[in-house]
Amino acid sequence: MRNSSFVVLMTVAAVALLAPLASIGAAQSAASQASAPEASSPQATGTGVSADADWELPRTPDGRPDLQGVWLSNTATPLQRPPAFADRARLTDEEVATLAARADRIFRNGRSAFTTPEGAFFAAVNDVDTYEAQSTSSSIGMVDLEFTDRTSLIVDPPDGRLPALTPAAQSREAEVDRGWEQKTGPEDLNNIHRCITTGVPRLGGNFGAGPYTYYQIVQTADVFALISEAFHDARLVPLAGRPHVPERIRQWNGDSRGHWDGDTLVIETRNFSPGSYYRGSAEGLHLVERLTRTGPDTITYRMTFTDPSTWASPWTAEIPLKRRDQAIYEFACHEGNYSIVGMLRAARLADTAREGGR
Repeated sequence: MRNSSFVVLMTVAAVALLAPLASIGAAQSAASQASAPEASSPQATGTGVSADADWELPRTPDGRPDLQGVWLSNTATPLQRPPAFADRARLTDEEVATLAARADRIFRNGRSAFTTPEGAFFAAVNDVDTYEAQSTSSSIGMVDLEFTDRTSLIVDPPDGRLPALTPAAQSREAEVDRGWEQKTGPEDLNNIHRCITTGVPRLGGNFGAGPYTYYQIVQTADVFALISEAFHDARLVPLAGRPHVPERIRQWNGDSRGHWDGDTLVIETRNFSPGSYYRGSAEGLHLVERLTRTGPDTITYRMTFTDPSTWASPWTAEIPLKRRDQAIYEFACHEGNYSIVGMLRAARLADTAREGGR
């Protein structure tokens, strides 16, 4: 049940977003719920301290937290806080339960189109009968959804929104977002369409949560491996104090080095390639990731992005990874596959049509 498609209505008006939720906790004060940590439970949020009082942090033979296993990012929380939720960082337990029930009704029966967990969040907020999209895939292909009490994955800035893009980043983004009719050669297609890599990290959109975000973690005293099922990306992170490679050496997914900060694994990544791309950022990106085992079935995965050439300020997001008793499988995506051949063939046919069939 791992498929692909992504449609999210981020431009829905605030009134349209709030109206379906009017019946959820209407008598409660939004302001008090936004600032009260007790409004959420670890079970609902998938973060924080484990609700299992008997749980003890498992450790490897060298005494470090054991993060190994297969994990899935399937949180329905959107990357950015919808304007309708304003300064509300958190939902109430009742709101979380209602959204989860709505999503189950909308997507369980297979009559709705496939979407990402984030897309399912907006469908649940709007309480639609059936989710419709320009997709031939059914919702049966979706992973199960994890609703939390957060209104955005972004935890800093406090408004839950991405910082403003610099003019240079806006230009890069416009280039990447060119229409398909302008993408006439392989150099015009991004790393995802060419099946090279989805980039590091995977956050937001089709590769942020859902069927493409199964991970397997393997660790030793000297190396941490984060293996992504989709695209077979395998990040090998040295832990033994090895220095970063020289600045002149650039890599698709950057150069990562890790160390332990108490029971949290900290990974610093830099030296990204000019051909990399993450929301407008490329070789200037400095990424710091923090992975903390917070329960028997949960890793809290926090990441901070810094690139003055792309964003007006650094920003931080956080997602829960949920343990799965499953294996990861082969994902047969490679450069030169049928997809890219078909896209380039279509471009050549379009060239012929523009030239009058000559």
